[in-house]
Amino acid sequence: MKQIILTLLILVTLSIQAQDKYLTKSGSLEFEASVPSFEEVKAKNESVTAILNTENGEIAALLLVKGFRFKNALMEEHFNENYAESDVYPKATFKGKINNFSLDNFVDSKNQKVLVEGILEFHGQSKQLSNIEAFISIEDEVVTLDGSFTVKASNFKIDIPKIVKNKLSNDVHITFNFELNKK
Repeated sequence: MKQIILTLLILVTLSIQAQDKYLTKSGSLEFEASVPSFEEVKAKNESVTAILNTENGEIAALLLVKGFRFKNALMEEHFNENYAESDVYPKATFKGKINNFSLDNFVDSKNQKVLVEGILEFHGQSKQLSNIEAFISIEDEVVTLDGSFTVKASNFKIDIPKIVKNKLSNDVHITFNFELNKK
């Protein structure tokens, strides 16, 4: 009898906690490292998993590096083999928090500006990011979070060969869009 009650309490606790989380497995993240007058260096990954804890504003995202799609197949191959080394470093993650988050501040709101901070892990390196500008909307129990930030490829030990240094920017502009549903 004690085991049944304990099991029920655990299930109730889990279901209550699950209500505080919003999730997507189809978020999108795009990066661009183009230089004017040269071929566009841009890719998009539309299978980013992200989760938001509405109790405290914590957010986490995970993507498979090989999920980035380029217009040019050869560029995609070079990215995976020479720059991201996606066989060695198959995932990128972000773990952070929306500053001063309270779900009550965003109910039925559209595009309210928030600041996000956290740690981005890519290519075996971690980088603390702060003051990432993002916009949050909540409508019909769907939380939309989108924003952008810029990182330096060199901060993640990505070496750009001299032969293409003038065709590829060290500054990588990243944009993200997550439509998170109640878990």
